[in-house]
Amino acid sequence: MSDESIENLARKLAESLPEGLRSVGKEVENNFRSVLRTSLSKLDLVTREEFEVQEAVLARTREKLEALEERLAAFENKDA
Repeated sequence: MSDESIENLARKLAESLPEGLRSVGKEVENNFRSVLRTSLSKLDLVTREEFEVQEAVLARTREKLEALEERLAAFENKDA
């Protein structure tokens, strides 16, 4: 998650606080930002690009597996 996204989310969270708590808004927003960064850094996340690459690899692997299953079935039918 980009710094800009974290900033926007922290600001939105601070803005969503009840009116009485908004007087400490900057402090709360900074705390939100800190918690978000710490929590997100603990997650084992991949980029969209890495995900799409692995998705393509998986699709190719499935295609190869299906082709091999078909060949095996044809081979088994031939011997039967």
